[in-house]
Amino acid sequence: MSAFVKTLVALVCALALFALGVFMGGHPETLPGPARATLVEDDRATRAEIVKSLKKDFYRPIKQSDIDQSSLKGIVDGLGDEFSHYITPNETKQFEEALQGEFEGVGLSVDEDRRGLRVLRVFDGSPAKRAGIEQGEFVTAVNGKSIAGVPSEVATARIKGPAGTKVRLAVADLRSGTPRTLNLTRAKIETPVAEGRIERRGGDAFGVVALNTFGEGSHGALRKELDEVLEQGAEGIVLDLRGNGGGLLSEAVLVSSQFIEDGLVVFTKGRARQRRDFDAEGDAIDAKVPLVVLVDGGSASASEIVTGAIRDRGRGTVVGTRTFGKGVFQEVKNLSNGGKLSITVGEYFLPSGENIGKKGVAPSVKARDNPDTTKDEALPAALRTLASKAARR
Repeated sequence: MSAFVKTLVALVCALALFALGVFMGGHPETLPGPARATLVEDDRATRAEIVKSLKKDFYRPIKQSDIDQSSLKGIVDGLGDEFSHYITPNETKQFEEALQGEFEGVGLSVDEDRRGLRVLRVFDGSPAKRAGIEQGEFVTAVNGKSIAGVPSEVATARIKGPAGTKVRLAVADLRSGTPRTLNLTRAKIETPVAEGRIERRGGDAFGVVALNTFGEGSHGALRKELDEVLEQGAEGIVLDLRGNGGGLLSEAVLVSSQFIEDGLVVFTKGRARQRRDFDAEGDAIDAKVPLVVLVDGGSASASEIVTGAIRDRGRGTVVGTRTFGKGVFQEVKNLSNGGKLSITVGEYFLPSGENIGKKGVAPSVKARDNPDTTKDEALPAALRTLASKAARR
């Protein structure tokens, strides 16, 4: 065999071994026992090197417990999924105390964002409203501590507290990006689940029903308002889901069932989850009643399921701006150390088969409210669309 051929064979073997090493590095479970043990031991040695260096040379003291908890967070953060989190035992305790105690808030509806909490809605008469916080801004820190990357359950728990107590928020807008510090006094926020009223356009009466959340029993509160405006002579309905960040999937199905008598509302599936269909459960209002769904960028999750189902089933027209675009759902597992693991386990799909993750539901009729005015610029567009639909009945 010539020297050239020997060199070529050696090069090919080296490349093959390199490729095998790359594959095995990503799939250590396929390695033989001794090789796998060596890789694991090397990983432990590297980890010990890093920890030793941090403890010795980092500019401030570090607790081993902080390193351990950060390491666990890093495993989940490495997935690159903004909705998956490891929640430490201390964070879990904060969250559960906020749920169990008589804690109040500042009047914000928020959703998780890599920068902190994205403001979906600011409730009228609330401390947040009086402080000038606006929809679309971001809460980036609570009492001087950053909440960037902190699970929304934990971040919102830090904002809550007994009525009358103080909380300091850092709030930034998209234009400047520079946060301003606001000192707020927590209060008891009285926010109805659903609110209905009659709006008149010429000689026509239309019902405008706003749904503020998808908590347990929200569909019942919505139905009560729907029945009342229909009894008052409403010739059509505007379902206002602006600023509604969602909630329970079961309530999304039940709310959809107020308008869709039967058939598919949404289906879910994931890598370890088989497809599951969720159908309307009947007892819908008269299908001849014209319907418009009013949405914006704060309409997320369950709001998008309802909006998409009404659109795909041909039951109503979507008016407003593109919705938030959350097409995944999470499962929370309790861990042996007292913490929790919240991970994305699947996606949900509209009746058409579309997943609205990242892109949201696009309106058929565009209408945008100007947050700098007291006037509602989007609602008139919804009412005009509804009047047009009623005229064609």
